[in-house]
Amino acid sequence: MAIEVFNRYENKYLFDHESYLKLYYELLEYMEPDAYNKQHEFYSITNLYYDTPQNSLIRSSLAKPKYKEKLRIRAYGIPEGDTRVYLEIKKKVLGLVNKRRTSLTLKEAYAFIESGRQPEFESYMNKQVIGEIKYLLTRYELEPKLYLSYDRKAMFCKNNRDLRITFDTNIRCRRYDLKMEHGVYGEELLEPEQWLMEVKAEKTIPVWLARMLSEHQMYRTSFSKYGNEYKKMLRNSQSERESVLYA
Repeated sequence: MAIEVFNRYENKYLFDHESYLKLYYELLEYMEPDAYNKQHEFYSITNLYYDTPQNSLIRSSLAKPKYKEKLRIRAYGIPEGDTRVYLEIKKKVLGLVNKRRTSLTLKEAYAFIESGRQPEFESYMNKQVIGEIKYLLTRYELEPKLYLSYDRKAMFCKNNRDLRITFDTNIRCRRYDLKMEHGVYGEELLEPEQWLMEVKAEKTIPVWLARMLSEHQMYRTSFSKYGNEYKKMLRNSQSERESVLYA
């Protein structure tokens, strides 16, 4: 059974393709690819983020409060209506990320969020998480806001499965055609051949990893995929308004 509750700290790093190659193969001394990329291939992750008509959740998140939350549907690859996906609440409290999710079919996830009515319970669902999501839906008027996908490689530490590192590239976004089954396309969020690495651990990272990151001169950055897309959208909207004003 897939893990449905996560509690961990996440540190993020941005770097170019050459730096990625050097670090990735050095990490293989301590880590191994996860089940989705045993042969070091990429796999695709697709997400649909929900927010209020006023973008309250992402605006609050960008203000860096002590507590923030997001709701999204996540799938591996391009799902169809009957494909099992994950409906997730992602919370962050004082730097600790808590992710709770339940399996649903894509059709069930769409209907649940749109109507607020819990789906008929099936064995693949997490009843407690469904209850938490139902409560969230009573607090906010949510609608689909952002489709976001990326190519990923992921690794687990050979001696500590609580340590996980992911490498994401080709991050694509769109705020139209918000159906996950319509495929992977959209505007690129990162520069060409740029990578986002996330180090995910329940506690502090091991000494060997801290030393390796220091030797490669890699330093933590604050980077939210949804947050950076929203800020980019605001900048583009401002530029368009200025172009019209001064035309």
